[in-house]
Amino acid sequence: MISRSELINNRELALDKALGALSGLAIGDSFGDASRNQENQMKYGITTDFNKGASWSTDDTEFALLTAKILIDSKGRPTSEDVVRAWMENVAVQDDFPRGGSSEIEGARNIKRGIMPPYSGMYNAYYNSDGSAMRIAPIGIICAGDIEKAAELAETDACISHYREGIWGAQAVAAAVAAAMVDGSIDEIIQAALSVIPKDSWLYYTINKAMEIIEENNGDFLNSWMVLHDELWTSYKAVVPEAVASAFGILKLVNKDFKTGVIAAGNFGRDADTIGAIVGAILGAKYGAKNMPEKWIEKTRYPSGTCLSFTNGLDIKKLSEELAELIN
Repeated sequence: MISRSELINNRELALDKALGALSGLAIGDSFGDASRNQENQMKYGITTDFNKGASWSTDDTEFALLTAKILIDSKGRPTSEDVVRAWMENVAVQDDFPRGGSSEIEGARNIKRGIMPPYSGMYNAYYNSDGSAMRIAPIGIICAGDIEKAAELAETDACISHYREGIWGAQAVAAAVAAAMVDGSIDEIIQAALSVIPKDSWLYYTINKAMEIIEENNGDFLNSWMVLHDELWTSYKAVVPEAVASAFGILKLVNKDFKTGVIAAGNFGRDADTIGAIVGAILGAKYGAKNMPEKWIEKTRYPSGTCLSFTNGLDIKKLSEELAELIN
């Protein structure tokens, strides 16, 4: 692990890792969405690459870009008021969300009614979904090496749409990305995630359960794969204790390089776009864009605005550069 100051003084490395994390999120999002597609499953069984069709983004990438925008506009010091303002301008103005997450839609409806954070997240039927965890990686980027700050800013962002597990899931992912940005080992990254969530929480239990399953199977991928599904399964696939714990399980099992980690995450099933986005962001931050398939970076570089119309055509590389400038 390197220090935050070492990363700050190596701007080329900081930019490479920032692009790795943000692009990794977008790649994992689109890859997971493609992998779980029934047509792809029938045609390929296991998806190992993007096909020749056009790229697209889901709410995972597009809400992450909203979080990035909030960070950039606030110069890395976002307040709850900054978050509300950005959501009012870019989310609440939409009448239709073709691919929107339920937690985010309900949070936007609440602030339109005058219900402000933290109540907009508390009074939300989907407050323990993985919607905040999917969008939080930009905070981990700018908080590289600062685990406590990552958790603090993650709560500021997440509480507009989430509560309890929903916030803790965001904090865990932000902390993991922050640790990966300074070359933390996989065990250090997972420990960073666990360090910021309550020890009596459901999420803490399920992440540790995933680690226990993998340890009992001596880290064997095939022997752990179905057991992780069975033991972490919930009736709502996008709930934090299942989806986020699954992502950390994949991270523990498959982490030697970005590409194979994302392939495993994307093919996990269930909420595969979010699992892919989380794994992609963490491994992208750890290994950097230089160690990721260039064609995948370019394939997902410009979001489609499938969920949030303002993101259509934004340049992920440019946003990564702006986030890297906030690591100071």
